[in-house]
Amino acid sequence: MKHRIVVLGAGYAGAYVAGTLARRLSPEDTEITVVNAEPDFVQRLRLHQLAAGREIEAPQLADVFVGTGIRLRLARVTAVDPERQVVAVADADGELGYDTLLYALGSHVADHGVPGMAEHAFDVTGRPSALRLRERLDSLGRRDEGGSVLVVGDGLTGIETATEIAESRPGLSVTLVARGELGAQLSAGARSHLRQACDRLGITVLEHTEVEAVEAARVLCADGTALASDATVWTAGFAVSPIAATGGLEVTENGRIVVDRTMQSVSHPNVYAAGDSAYAIGDNGRPLPMSCASAGYTGMQATAAIVGCLTGRKIANTKLEYLGNHISLGRRDGILQMVDAEGQAKPKYVGGWKAARIKAGILKMSLWANSHPTFGLPKRKRRLAAAPDASGEKAVA
Repeated sequence: MKHRIVVLGAGYAGAYVAGTLARRLSPEDTEITVVNAEPDFVQRLRLHQLAAGREIEAPQLADVFVGTGIRLRLARVTAVDPERQVVAVADADGELGYDTLLYALGSHVADHGVPGMAEHAFDVTGRPSALRLRERLDSLGRRDEGGSVLVVGDGLTGIETATEIAESRPGLSVTLVARGELGAQLSAGARSHLRQACDRLGITVLEHTEVEAVEAARVLCADGTALASDATVWTAGFAVSPIAATGGLEVTENGRIVVDRTMQSVSHPNVYAAGDSAYAIGDNGRPLPMSCASAGYTGMQATAAIVGCLTGRKIANTKLEYLGNHISLGRRDGILQMVDAEGQAKPKYVGGWKAARIKAGILKMSLWANSHPTFGLPKRKRRLAAAPDASGEKAVA
């Protein structure tokens, strides 16, 4: 019987891991199945652009995996049972068994328990939600008096969303609500550049403002003020699905799977996690942030661990780094902010057109790499060890 590898999620982490495993493991010993709710690869890093009105590529996963031998199962994951080694999915068959599981279901917008957020706010963490916001912005653009857009959250997603909408739809009034100081995670120079960009684009910035409730046409703040809003965009953080926690995997307080240095679950050795779903400690001793870069690093490490474990080879430690942030400020401006070993912003930064081009290049490279998951990898397909250790104990040279 072949060793069954199941990959949950085909985002930046899942698509890469699945493709790399298909290239490195012999199909005589293994079968790889990818489970994903959507039929296409979603460029999550560009969903704010999609919401603002731009068209972005969405390669069909069937085309991405063609010729790799990977089985694609389009279905929503509803549960994981690591004791039975079964995944429950919302399709006609209902279940899918595995011998090795790669959990890469990513994250979604975090509501933080704010009343009305789920009912009245928009977000850009998924393609359907980004398109819903786009439709709303289109309707506001058709009004003679325009409309007001309120972006709640001044993290990278909030900054990119506010600047993209303001640049693409100048007829709308855009306000960015920051819980603390705008760009607090950036260097002084980068913060100044960000403020200048907001001024140039006509964005109103409200700092040290906390939203306590979202209503259909306004938000209510902790200081008692009410802010009118025709479209409230919620970008105040990310959350993960409760599926891992409900299934009995060891998770953090916010539901991310606790993994060791090789992305192996500390509670269930034949389960690995990558991307936003994984709580991984980087080489600087700090948890890796939820990001595309972290998806790449954790995906590479999970791949090395799975191949090593199944083929009886030594597992190499790949890099787990957090180097900095690439922030787009519309199509013609941006910020490239590098960080030190402690995760703090370095004094120097790159801003303007050059930073925008660097960010565009990163996005293009990420799309190409995930659309060609087996390109440039070793062609030698390794056979499994005679009897892969079901306990998940790591092989050593």
